[in-house]
Amino acid sequence: MDIGSIFLILGLLVLVGLYISRPLLEKKSVAVSQEEHELSALLAERDRLLGALQELDFDYALGKIPEGEYPAQRADLVRRGADVLRRLDEMQPETARGDVEERIETQIAARRADAARVPAGAGGNGSSISIKPAVQAVGQDDDLETLIANRRRVRKEKSAGFCPQCGGPLQKSDRFCPKCGKKLA
Repeated sequence: MDIGSIFLILGLLVLVGLYISRPLLEKKSVAVSQEEHELSALLAERDRLLGALQELDFDYALGKIPEGEYPAQRADLVRRGADVLRRLDEMQPETARGDVEERIETQIAARRADAARVPAGAGGNGSSISIKPAVQAVGQDDDLETLIANRRRVRKEKSAGFCPQCGGPLQKSDRFCPKCGKKLA
């Protein structure tokens, strides 16, 4: 290998090394205020406590935790979670919460008013009430609820219970269990 190719390889290695180490050499500091840091820590603690509470309930349902210890552990987690939520409420401005509640209440009032106007204009009697998309969604929701109720009723009429051997669901027309094959009486 001649000296020119060695210098070329060394030059390329230096350039690649500088390119890779550039993020480490730059001094960009992200300024995070103490309040933002505390808010982030409280949100993380809230999420951790919720996960621990769900895990505790699941473990208790599986029988991994004795009945005597469960209420004390659950009460402790709930108490700590309430403390974290109280501190989060103190950090967030009161006006933002009031504003959200006000917006929710106005949306609910508008939806109720629109739902009250739907039957009057839906009869096709030539009334001039215009149906807004939100009102159409209310009508669609009502239709959907009716379909769901009818489907549940039909399924309930077809249901014949459960298989005595495997516990699988049975229909009235079944002679054998569709899950395990046991002959039904």
